[in-house]
Amino acid sequence: MSILVRFTPASTVTPQQYDETIRRLESSGDFPPDGLAYHCAFVGPDGSFRVSEVWDSQEQFEEFGERLMPILADVGIEVPAPEMLEVHNTIKR
Repeated sequence: MSILVRFTPASTVTPQQYDETIRRLESSGDFPPDGLAYHCAFVGPDGSFRVSEVWDSQEQFEEFGERLMPILADVGIEVPAPEMLEVHNTIKR
């Protein structure tokens, strides 16, 4: 079962912090990780930086989270528990 994971950071996140996080993940050879089907970063209507992802399984997401969280802490991004939703359907063009 696929899951949709929605992150809304507790702290203000800049595009530079996000870009540094991605740079570190890519340079470690850990991005995109196994199980990540889709990743989208955007600014919400309230001005907050957000990320939504579709994962093949919750287990793969949790495994990656163990590697991601120390990087987020190091770049100063505080993220509370994400919202996780079961994916009913996906359509690609």
